[in-house]
Amino acid sequence: MPSKKTDDNVADNFEDLKRLGARIKALRIKAGFTNYEYFAYKHEISRSQFGRYERGEDLRYSSLLKVIRAFGITVEEFFSEGFD
Repeated sequence: MPSKKTDDNVADNFEDLKRLGARIKALRIKAGFTNYEYFAYKHEISRSQFGRYERGEDLRYSSLLKVIRAFGITVEEFFSEGFD
């Protein structure tokens, strides 16, 4: 039987990934891209992967950095909104 601590960690990770996805989507829309596929194509990111990122599915740190660079912002700027 999983421990309460493990269950809490999984829930925290899920919420963090959802916040990441929401932030990525908000930045894409702010950049004027109503369609995530066009943004991904233009920045040479796999369209299917980018869709997963916006949905808050797991991603590698190197993938997150590529997305952040596509927005032309720093890591600090990325995490300046939507995260506690």
